[in-house]
Amino acid sequence: MKIAISSDHGGNNLRKEIMSLLDEMSISYEDFGPQTNDSVDYPDYARPVAERVAAGEFDRGILICGTGIGISIAANKFKGIRCALVHDVFSAKATRCHNDSNVLAMGERVIGPGLAREIVETWLNTEFEGGRHIRRVEKISEIEG
Repeated sequence: MKIAISSDHGGNNLRKEIMSLLDEMSISYEDFGPQTNDSVDYPDYARPVAERVAAGEFDRGILICGTGIGISIAANKFKGIRCALVHDVFSAKATRCHNDSNVLAMGERVIGPGLAREIVETWLNTEFEGGRHIRRVEKISEIEG
């Protein structure tokens, strides 16, 4: 599995924590920044992750901003991206099982690093159930046009 990861300045600390987790899990990733804590615009950091996941260069993406809201909205503008904003373990599992989400968004100002690590582990280790959910995911793709 290969992960694309990015954040804005509001998610920098949590992004570093998640990269440490990915190292521990021996999961390959590419960090799309930012490399400083200077204020940046979250759409600029959602774009490279969403584009590369949509193109198939990465299996999944992880995005973090202060709340996770803005960066998830930006990511979901890209065709083929199913970005789920998640702040609990149940939702992390459900969005993989039922929605086949390919990008995970979280908010550093909403959850702490311990919970974020649990969410990421669950999300990465949960497979799409398929079955009746395939029809629903296909309908999402149809909406994209």
